[in-house]
Amino acid sequence: MAERSTAAVDVADNSGEQPLTAKADQSTADGVAKNPEQDTDSDEAQGSGGTESPGMKASPPELHSGHKLARRYRLEECLTRLDGFSSWRAVDEKLRRAVGVHILPADHPRSRSVLAAARSSALLGDPRFVQVLDAVEEDDLVYVVHEWLPDATELTTLLAPGPLESHDAYQLVSQVASAMAAAHREGLAHLRLSPNAVLRTSSGQWRIRGLAVNAALRGISSDTPQRTDTEAIGALLYAALTRRWPYESDAYGLSGLPKGVGLIAPDQVRAGVHRGLSELAMRALANDGATASRHEAPCTTPEELVKAIGEMPRIRPPEPAFTAPPEYQRTTYQQGTYGRPAPRPGATQPIAPPPPPLQSRTGKALKWAVSALLIAALGLGSWQLADALMDQGGKSDDTNKSRQTDDGDKGASNPKPTPIKIEGSQEFVAEGGPQRPGDAQKTYDGNPSTYWRTRSFNSGPPLAPYKPGVGIVYDLGSAKTLSAATLDMRYAGDHTTIELYAADSLTPSSLDSMQQIGHLTTTDKTATVKATKSVKTRYVLVWLTAVPKSGYDSELFADAGYKQAIGEVQFTG
Repeated sequence: MAERSTAAVDVADNSGEQPLTAKADQSTADGVAKNPEQDTDSDEAQGSGGTESPGMKASPPELHSGHKLARRYRLEECLTRLDGFSSWRAVDEKLRRAVGVHILPADHPRSRSVLAAARSSALLGDPRFVQVLDAVEEDDLVYVVHEWLPDATELTTLLAPGPLESHDAYQLVSQVASAMAAAHREGLAHLRLSPNAVLRTSSGQWRIRGLAVNAALRGISSDTPQRTDTEAIGALLYAALTRRWPYESDAYGLSGLPKGVGLIAPDQVRAGVHRGLSELAMRALANDGATASRHEAPCTTPEELVKAIGEMPRIRPPEPAFTAPPEYQRTTYQQGTYGRPAPRPGATQPIAPPPPPLQSRTGKALKWAVSALLIAALGLGSWQLADALMDQGGKSDDTNKSRQTDDGDKGASNPKPTPIKIEGSQEFVAEGGPQRPGDAQKTYDGNPSTYWRTRSFNSGPPLAPYKPGVGIVYDLGSAKTLSAATLDMRYAGDHTTIELYAADSLTPSSLDSMQQIGHLTTTDKTATVKATKSVKTRYVLVWLTAVPKSGYDSELFADAGYKQAIGEVQFTG
């Protein structure tokens, strides 16, 4: 799943952290964002964001994390607060699952159209779209509840390392075009298709979010909805093939085309682009009739685009890499001489030696006499050896018992790690303002979907010079010998540096008053910090001095900054 930044709603302190920012929405009438100033969808939210339109007087409802709607949906994290509405990640306590929620005041001028769009989208029931689960007006609020897909990744994130493979781009345009054709047959349009609205699940299926609802939230309409959505699908395919936005302005973290050049085919932008997909993108984008001579008739509806895709040769997935096994070495053996190689053809065979001559009777008698003497000597020696071993039997038993006791002591000195229960916690502030002191207990509540989060920093991974670090002091109930601390975190990529300190209280006076007992730098989301010193302590500080970059924020058209979030902490002794 694409990580979801919350920089758009973070409140900055004076330590260089990013403030709350909003851009003006200047969306075109057809809803296609050709300029980054014209689209403010959050690339983090499973819902949709927006900005204040001219003349809009309604303000978003005053809600907070922990607020419950319909005694069922508990708000967890605000993802967008723009244009008179807000979008949240929430928990459906009745079904125990994560959901997304759009909320706006009941007297908002778009509340009626949002309710109607949500209910129409829910009636479609097509699994290729993120499903609307509920649409309610209650307590002067209108809210729309939709699916939350934890295993899905936005196209924006998929394009960050580079363009998609031809087969992946083919699957994208095929599935999105057929889904939109089905929606238009039911009278539904999207009007806000963008790389942020298209997700790929872990199974490879493409899902579309915000059908009809995203446009209703922003008051967007179009006289030619099918043409608008078709052009948007063409832009998605263009971006997937080239990692460029097919207009002059940059958008969604993608660079636009050079100014003054106009719309050029994807295979002219990047070498190696599939020729058929390149022409398909141009037929969807250049649907005003001004197509180049090399292209066929433009596609003006998703249905026409589906038909054009069906006429293309199917693009198969790349063949998996195959590594040939090592060549088998055959070895031949001659019967009766195992372990010796067979003679080479034509080699001369050695002549067997003649049998030994027959022995005389005197020689045989001498041989039997010597054998009898040897047997007698061996018997006498065996009796003396057995007598000596019996004398030492008691000593051997004592030695074995002592060894068994030593082995038992060694096993007892290495017991298995045992979990240590956390009795309380307190955020520790060394300099500047706090992070989120009210969320410290979320790091050991047994729910991995709740977090204690740092604020966003403009540079990193090291937090200095803004702060020496951020962290939480934990109360273990009584003095215990700590062996390790395991952290489940939210962001990976750049390194995270974790330090453990033994503290003298839940509110230590300074970092200098504590003793460091562990240190780890990792790029993973799960980290185990082992104690390098054996210290018995009741209070332990988990201290972060470096945090990773959390991604790109499409609402701010900038990086979301450096930050980290801790979901669960477990100590073992």
